[in-house]
Amino acid sequence: MVKVAVVEGDGIGHEVIPVARDILAAVRPDFEFFDVEVGYGLWERTGCACGEETMAELRSADAILFGAITTPPDPDYRSVVLQIRHDLDLYANVRPIQGGDVDIVIVRENTEGLYSGIEWTEPDRACTARVVTRRGSERVARYACTLAKSRRHLTVGNKANVLKSDCLFVEVCMAEAARANVPCTARYIDALCLDVLMHPDRYDVIVTTNIFGDILSDAAAYLVGGLGMLPSANIGERHALFEPVHGSAPDIAGQNIANPIAAIRSAAMLLRHVGDPAAAAAVEEAVRRVVDAGIRTPDLGGTAGTREFGAAVLREVGRGKA
Repeated sequence: MVKVAVVEGDGIGHEVIPVARDILAAVRPDFEFFDVEVGYGLWERTGCACGEETMAELRSADAILFGAITTPPDPDYRSVVLQIRHDLDLYANVRPIQGGDVDIVIVRENTEGLYSGIEWTEPDRACTARVVTRRGSERVARYACTLAKSRRHLTVGNKANVLKSDCLFVEVCMAEAARANVPCTARYIDALCLDVLMHPDRYDVIVTTNIFGDILSDAAAYLVGGLGMLPSANIGERHALFEPVHGSAPDIAGQNIANPIAAIRSAAMLLRHVGDPAAAAAVEEAVRRVVDAGIRTPDLGGTAGTREFGAAVLREVGRGKA
């Protein structure tokens, strides 16, 4: 029995995550789902967005389906996503950029860098420590090399010409690639961002540090239709969390216009993680067939609502099982 914790989150998470959950339940009726409340809405009511009891619930799951969380500009509010990534030690953030002729996987170190959580304020400045360790670099490099071995090659995104911490990251990644016999090159992140947009066919698996991976993957979403299309996986040794890359989008929440594709594709990544690649492929193929049939949400130029798009994918999944 696979236990899946379902966190709707905030904003449009309450709309897109139920769609993804319904599709998971359709292809794997044997899964056990349980709801966990996390996020800004909970914080507003209780003063705690994600307490230890909540973390215990998340640790009990075999996988977590996670919606976007609103993070307000409030110094008393700790980022829930960063807390969960650190507490569950989800060290690799995997973001496929796939659609048309584009097939890139960005692997982002997920617990260090500028999202280390080491911050302080002084009278005239605010400081954030950028932390890059050998252990953190080694394990994310190994994960990226595992992906690249079944594909073509690895690119290490970095700014080692300016940042000494990136010198260590590049050194470790190149050594791990050589050990795994994976072809590997290093590219400065600013030039890499531009070249990925201009020549995506040149790239396969890209590994980089935390904030660089965050920015690069969001920019690369342009290649496949926007953030509403991008799924992601947060992978650790013992836990795994799957979430759409987009935010909670409170400006469109409750209007039934949010694109659920990123959430559905995140569910497909969950299926592949728990050892069911056939079901994952069936879900991904159902999404492709629905989009090809012209059923699209407004961000893709269509008129379908969130629920209507989800229902169409469910019908395609059902046909595939028939």
